Amino acid sequence: MKILLLDKNHPLITEQLLAKNFILDTDFTSSYNEVCEKIEEYEGVIIRSRIPLDKNFLEKAKNLKFIARVGAGMENIDIPIAEKLGIQLINSPEGNRDSVAEHVVGMLLILMNRLFIASNEVKNGIWLREENRGDELLGKTVGIIGYGNMGKATAKRLSGFGCKVIFHDILANLSDEFATQVSLEELKDKAEVLSLHIPLTDSTNYLVDAEFISEMKNDFYLVNTARGKNVDTRSLVEALKSGKIKGACLDVLEYEKASFENLDAATSLNTSENGVLQYLLNSEKAIVTPHIAGWTHQSKEKLAQVIVDKIVASFSH
Repeated sequence: MKILLLDKNHPLITEQLLAKNFILDTDFTSSYNEVCEKIEEYEGVIIRSRIPLDKNFLEKAKNLKFIARVGAGMENIDIPIAEKLGIQLINSPEGNRDSVAEHVVGMLLILMNRLFIASNEVKNGIWLREENRGDELLGKTVGIIGYGNMGKATAKRLSGFGCKVIFHDILANLSDEFATQVSLEELKDKAEVLSLHIPLTDSTNYLVDAEFISEMKNDFYLVNTARGKNVDTRSLVEALKSGKIKGACLDVLEYEKASFENLDAATSLNTSENGVLQYLLNSEKAIVTPHIAGWTHQSKEKLAQVIVDKIVASFSH
């Protein structure tokens, strides 16, 4: 079986698939059009985010049996067309759910306990105690939207901090020992911390907007390690200014390129054109990281191993 690798990943993918007699080609530089010209030669493709696998691409991939995404999100694939063409879709959320969950907890602890702020003050000769009183996670109600691999791993960590964890999901009957499933209305009524663990779809694009924020009963902390466009940044900034959102932990931004490798040129970190982004970057109420929640040394290997195991299970004969 001939497989094309379009992005750099952990070398174990190449090592283990070659050992199972798959034929592998790598191409980390060709453009979308160049890949389209040769994709019909391949029965499998392994991707991250560099090239979109849209309708045009998939229709040219006449022999494609599977698409394997090293990661969780599948929004760069035209899923209905892939399914219609009988192409198996493989992803690996099991591989980075633990790193995402730890990142969520880490960002919350840093923000709520003013750790960066206080540390920088002391390093600059400023010793303020009362001004740096923290806010405890213990006893808070955390609302999670999306209870797949990431949501469950996050609930497991936060329940250990003495939080009451509730969640909303489009699938039913997912409650476990770490969290209780509730309606979206109940989540908005009770949550003091909101953490997003959802894909980017038509229904989740700008899910957290001005209306959503206004429907939250409590002032709350927002955590987004999912997709930047799940949150309307302008509404988020207005809520930070008003105090409705007490703090924001953002690993993703709506201004990211589709490949997640950088921000769009118009909103680069060096520009003052985007006042909304500038507010976030300058605010003590926000922590922003460069889409690295699922990006640990351990997750790089685990993501790759999950992909290999799924490909071998389905296509090694």
